[in-house]
Amino acid sequence: MRLRFAPSPTGYLHVGGARTALFNWLLARAGGGDFVLRIEDTDRDRSRPEHVDAILGGLSWLGIDWDEGPVFQADGLARHRRDALRLLDAGRAYRDFTTRQDFARARDAAVAAGTGTVARLSREMAAQVPADESDRRAEAGEPFALRFLVPPGTTRWRDLVHGRLSFENAEIDDFVILRGDGTPTYNLAVVSDDAHASITHVVRGDDHISNTPKQILLYEALGRPVPAFGHLPMILGPDGKRLSKRHGARAVDAFEAQGVLPDAMVNFLALLGWSPGTGEEILSRAGLVERFSLERVLRKGAVFDPDKLFWMNGQYIARMDGDRLVAALRAALARDGVGSDRIALGEDAFRRMAAALGPRSRSFAEMARLARPYIGPLGGYDPKAARKGWYRDRVGTAELLAAVRDRLAGAGWEAEALESSLRALAAERGVGAGKVFQPLRVALTGVSASPGIFDVLLILGRKRSLARIERAVSHIEAGERSTPAG
Repeated sequence: MRLRFAPSPTGYLHVGGARTALFNWLLARAGGGDFVLRIEDTDRDRSRPEHVDAILGGLSWLGIDWDEGPVFQADGLARHRRDALRLLDAGRAYRDFTTRQDFARARDAAVAAGTGTVARLSREMAAQVPADESDRRAEAGEPFALRFLVPPGTTRWRDLVHGRLSFENAEIDDFVILRGDGTPTYNLAVVSDDAHASITHVVRGDDHISNTPKQILLYEALGRPVPAFGHLPMILGPDGKRLSKRHGARAVDAFEAQGVLPDAMVNFLALLGWSPGTGEEILSRAGLVERFSLERVLRKGAVFDPDKLFWMNGQYIARMDGDRLVAALRAALARDGVGSDRIALGEDAFRRMAAALGPRSRSFAEMARLARPYIGPLGGYDPKAARKGWYRDRVGTAELLAAVRDRLAGAGWEAEALESSLRALAAERGVGAGKVFQPLRVALTGVSASPGIFDVLLILGRKRSLARIERAVSHIEAGERSTPAG
């Protein structure tokens, strides 16, 4: 098998393109074939070098490596023209000297006459120019488009996803294969390129189905083997419409910046329109290669669910070993401008924090946000958490936290000793341990949800923990003194 991914560098690598690349890559790796990367850069006005770099970077981040390329389509322009002229010489294409204005007038006249169709209008107009006159005008340098002469009959193929498909050739216009400026159109260029690269399987999105009969006709007219075609279902937004920017569709590098892991992204993309048939959702890269086949690709559109992606990413984060977790969190903090010089934790405390936050995080961007109360000064207290945990009984809460401070000041700073001290304090006061832990949690982190309270104490250390409790007591007491009587 020889498969290819052929993005246009007129934009960045988005979810749909990344999934197409992945499916082709999985098929190539599963079948021991080759995966070719081609950059279709013939649109010089819209192609940008930075988009090429972003496409290559996105594929590399995803771990989608290629065996050949990147090949640039613009390098094949001479071959494209040769193939087009071969079709002209073989009588499978014809020159069209009609200007856009003349064609528009003829089309309007045909519609006004009630013919109801203009499908063969270009052929009819071109036929009005005798062959010798056509040759003379071409030799004189008069610009013309080259149109493919669509034969009668039906074009059929067995789609690798949709099964048997067919198009009546009478419904296909004589399409342009070479423009008046001598540049090839998409259908000719892609057939010429795929034939030159000996591509055996073309797997792409459903939006290309209408191009396939034209391309099959070109392969046959050029005398080249016709590859197998498979068309993947569209990726849809939650509203069932094609995924777009209004649904939050983004370039792949945006997910990388959010702290999504490449293995999680690959796993998520693989399940957009494909199923292993077992109900499993967390599949390793090797597992995907082993199980992937087009037989289990769905025909209906697949819904892009960002919540599912970040849930899956959280599953991958939770499975990471300590060293990778620490490195990834440090990298996420660095992206936020928080270097090592701004992290008030030693290596052991940082590792403990990463281990505690990992199961609570769906991305490394989220983990970096959750880490802020531990790595630097505590900015403030979440109003909702303070109301619920403190302000219902300011005097009692301030007195309780003062007792916690005093008890912890003399406790050993190990998890067992800390737990023993705080549970003993709760028992002495005749309250459940949660009545002690929750006000303390808000004092230490500023929020109502955090890792286990003993992890928090060990991450912050004795000095910072006691200072934060003291600050909370002062804050609560100041609020009590400022409350008007009654």
